[in-house]
Amino acid sequence: MTTTEADTTGRLPTVGPPGQAEPENTVDLSITGMTCASCAARIERKLNKVPGVSASVNFATANARVSYPDELTPQKLVEVVKATGYGASLPAPPSTAAESGGSADGGAGPVGEEERHVRALRDRLLVSAVLTVPVVVLSMVPATQFRFWQWLAFALASPVALWGAWPFHRAALLNLRHRAATMDTLVSVGVLAAWVWSIYALFLGGAGEPGLRMEFSLLPNTGHAGMAEVYLEVAAALTAFILAGRYFEARARRRAGEAIRALMDLGAKDVTVLRDGREVRVPIDQLAVGDEFVVRPGEKIATDGVVTEGTSAVDESLLTGESLPVEVGPGDAVTGATVNAGGRLVVRASRVGSDTKLAQIARLVEEAQTGKAEVQRLADRISAIFVPVVILLAVETMVAWLILGYPAQTALTAAVAVLIIACPCSLGLATPTALMVGTGRGAQLGLLIRGPEVLESTRRIDTIVLDKTGTVTEGRMRLADVVLADGEDRKEVLRLAGALEHASEHPIARAIADASAEEHGPLALVADFANHAGRGVVGTVEGREVIAGRASWLSERGLEIPSAMVRAQQKAERTGCTVVFAAWEEKVRAALVVADTVKATSAEAIAQFKALGLTPVLLTGDNTAAAQHVAAEVGIEQVIAEVHPEDKVAEIKRLQGEGKVVAMVGDGVNDAAALAQADLGLAMGTGTDAAIAAADLTLVKGDLRGAADAIRLARKTLSTIKGNLFWAFVYNVAALPLAAFGLLNPLIAGAAMASSSVFVVSNSLRLRRFQPTNRN
Repeated sequence: MTTTEADTTGRLPTVGPPGQAEPENTVDLSITGMTCASCAARIERKLNKVPGVSASVNFATANARVSYPDELTPQKLVEVVKATGYGASLPAPPSTAAESGGSADGGAGPVGEEERHVRALRDRLLVSAVLTVPVVVLSMVPATQFRFWQWLAFALASPVALWGAWPFHRAALLNLRHRAATMDTLVSVGVLAAWVWSIYALFLGGAGEPGLRMEFSLLPNTGHAGMAEVYLEVAAALTAFILAGRYFEARARRRAGEAIRALMDLGAKDVTVLRDGREVRVPIDQLAVGDEFVVRPGEKIATDGVVTEGTSAVDESLLTGESLPVEVGPGDAVTGATVNAGGRLVVRASRVGSDTKLAQIARLVEEAQTGKAEVQRLADRISAIFVPVVILLAVETMVAWLILGYPAQTALTAAVAVLIIACPCSLGLATPTALMVGTGRGAQLGLLIRGPEVLESTRRIDTIVLDKTGTVTEGRMRLADVVLADGEDRKEVLRLAGALEHASEHPIARAIADASAEEHGPLALVADFANHAGRGVVGTVEGREVIAGRASWLSERGLEIPSAMVRAQQKAERTGCTVVFAAWEEKVRAALVVADTVKATSAEAIAQFKALGLTPVLLTGDNTAAAQHVAAEVGIEQVIAEVHPEDKVAEIKRLQGEGKVVAMVGDGVNDAAALAQADLGLAMGTGTDAAIAAADLTLVKGDLRGAADAIRLARKTLSTIKGNLFWAFVYNVAALPLAAFGLLNPLIAGAAMASSSVFVVSNSLRLRRFQPTNRN
């Protein structure tokens, strides 16, 4: 089972380590000061050492999700993070977050903090690059090396090595105080080693004398004529390369999180409320459940609610990805943040604030981005021990070169190259960036991935079980056919039968009344209406007594049903349809065939499941004939019918017992337990809250094809993560021996290390181009 059902408060479940009791509280902390995956791993270890605490720290989102027992407070958790050497803050109150979270001007809130961080990196990079370029040219192009050029290079490179690289030095010192080492430690030691050696060479090693000549080489230089060489270009260019990598990485990470920020900004900021018959414009946070508000053409619907006046078309594309607007009228539900594309609407608010569908979607996406897949936990474990191992390896490399009799500068060059090339920043970014982009793109398409563990589930599933009503079918009764007696007029039959059925609340009656109203407009009034439960209804329409009901009831009243209608009834009932007979003036006039029709997209969705290597199974409580008919219509071979709601879980367990890895798609309260039991649960967004809470994936627009798209997206995201991890591992494994054996110039090592992080993030950003399967 991948999830648990929501508790009675409606909160999403907290999933902790196996065998551990679920903590009572969960909080998200914004973390500052992290510069690499090792930082995240350190904070996570410190938090998890606190009794009763279960924490997950995500470097890419700069967020820590912490579950904690009642005896602790969020402020205590903040203090634990600060004691580790990093900053932490509690989430802002809803109103403050709403005002500042989406700002692009560097205001308060995580987004403003991120903007300031990116700008500071950019400014530091620009200054460092301007100073570094002449240093590199002077050091690598002999034609530019005038008398005492090395002293100009020293004057230009020193600000870069000290001020430009200060974020790395500062982080290294901070970590040293806490007896820890991170990737920043490697960078800081490498830059300072190159700079300090250059100072030695200039002042004591003879490199400060006129006549020094240097040139570029892919391999490290070993000096010549007994004269020490300077590594000023290494200290400066290494700083510039890594700053560039951090800057482009930060920009790319911001782009990766754009989807969730855009989602949070979709909602309306103010609303026109009806109060005492007047229209009053108020901020959105003053809207309460039960308030009626006005939505004019072109405006966003302020919150979830039900239309009380007016008809219009609503553009839901921002939330569902569906381009066609939806027609709504009195009694229809509408969703906050969708756009009124037609007439004036009056809506009664049913949900506000954090209870709205938009807020729930955003919460699901944030949870997915904060969590960690199993592959990420492996990367974290490796990163946690990698830095100390690299420092030890660099020391051993230097000692080995010295023992073999090579000059000190050669030994230093190899050691610096080891320090620089080993930085596993790309390893720490491999999973979270792909997860951010994948889940964000899914949200844009109306596909909500609850957590990273879902990614592994999608790869393994081989069977997909589909609920019938509301999933494969519309879940709403419709008039499918009208079989007329000889000489009868369809228009008159629908007009009289529809008017009669309009007085009834039965779903079958509503289907007939809706079809009549759609074809002929407003329905006539009914007098002397009587409902005979389980049999039919009778009433007077336009002066005629009209009867509608079952065949047996009409026969009891002495009415004879024509043989053609009997045959039509038998044929319809074999396919799971319901037949209602309409009669007046002692004659049966028509047979009205009512059915829960198959969604127009279901057959296409089933074909896509098969293309993904999944075996579709139809699971329903309906009779076998009706289930077989629907299955044949959409292309499903395996059918499990006449299953009680409480037995659906047993059927899922039976399939799992046969060795199948099962996904379940459903929409009702009776599907919630089965969704939770399945290896992968997919809920239709048009279904109940209980089903959505129990599912791993939610299809916002209720289109079954979205399930195939969600599985494709999840698999693509997992594939990207694995590709990132492969290249990150290969990069470190292949480059470390080259550096240790003196075959890698530290300058090239710095450029390669920076480019590896940029590559991983750029590769993840390709997920933004994911598109649903071509649809007709």
